[in-house]
Amino acid sequence: MSLNRNLQQAKSQKNDDFYTQLPDIENELKHYRQHFAGKVVYCNCDDPKISNFYKYFSLNFEALGLRKLITTCYKNQYMDLFSDHTSEKAIWLECNQGTCENGAYVPADPVVRHLGGDGDFRSPECVELLKRADIVVTNPPFSLFREYVAQLVQYGKKFLIIGNKNAITYKEVFPLIKDNRMWVGHTPMGKDLLFDLPEGIARELKATKKEGSSYRIIDGVVKGRSQSIWFTNLDHRKRHEDLILYKRYSPEEYLTYDNYDAINVDKTAEIPMDWDGAMGVPITFLDKHNPEQFEVLGFSSLWDDGFKSHTFYDDYTEMRPDGTKTGLSGQKANGYPILRGRPRKGNYLIRGEEVVYTLYRRIFIRRKGLSNTQ
Repeated sequence: MSLNRNLQQAKSQKNDDFYTQLPDIENELKHYRQHFAGKVVYCNCDDPKISNFYKYFSLNFEALGLRKLITTCYKNQYMDLFSDHTSEKAIWLECNQGTCENGAYVPADPVVRHLGGDGDFRSPECVELLKRADIVVTNPPFSLFREYVAQLVQYGKKFLIIGNKNAITYKEVFPLIKDNRMWVGHTPMGKDLLFDLPEGIARELKATKKEGSSYRIIDGVVKGRSQSIWFTNLDHRKRHEDLILYKRYSPEEYLTYDNYDAINVDKTAEIPMDWDGAMGVPITFLDKHNPEQFEVLGFSSLWDDGFKSHTFYDDYTEMRPDGTKTGLSGQKANGYPILRGRPRKGNYLIRGEEVVYTLYRRIFIRRKGLSNTQ
């Protein structure tokens, strides 16, 4: 499949046409200012006529001490077309350091050049620009996130990018988090990131989706809503703050999984202070993860060989809360964290007298620096 056709298919995913708001960029980037002095920044999914990433870096070029700013985007550079990708040529724009004249800083004029191809971030000429960069900052197409991150890792780049929260669960992404090669940004994972939208998508959301779920209306303007977070490998202060723990372990409160050698912790704030074994915690734990305080062991999925499930449920039967069969086996529960007994609500699995139920995916962690106090 050609890069052009593949990218066109990706652009059919509506979240790929969400444009990051300037306040969200400013609120995140202020925690990384020390990383940018003397660096080449590359925004490789950013139309300079529209992108607030380009706007932020061009306005703060001198304050950040940048050496160079490069932006490229896929095809269209005209705001009235807004992602229709009908322009015949893509461009790349380069901003260099300005000069000091009569004691005042004078920014250099941007240099605009045409690309030979369509501006796809995977094209050879965009890869060559990537090689010249120190830090990549952008909001890449969500549907190509796996491939996008793989490229950054391949070329050893520092980055600060936006992606769907569920990307944490990707088998191509989670190992990077586990190995401390990638982590979440400073903005809390629970904070709404709202996005500017092309007019056509805004109309479609209003007609087909529920306000507050897929979109919000701010000052009369439709803003796209997505479960988006920042991902980075740039260090920030929040990442080194200890999580204050106050609860103590008890076997009644912290149940052991049926299929993993770990205890279940439903809320990050309730991690027991005196347990030195493995624990399964919600994905949102990463918002509080301090690598000096905790070790990430694995993820509750069959693809993760680092922390394996030792029990499988193919020969179990799925039951509804009213006790009737769904007609499905327990095979789909394999890899999920499983507890014994019946849940307060939702379906469950049975095999003879054995009853179990599934939880949401968990990240497995262990406290550092604790001796066994059980």
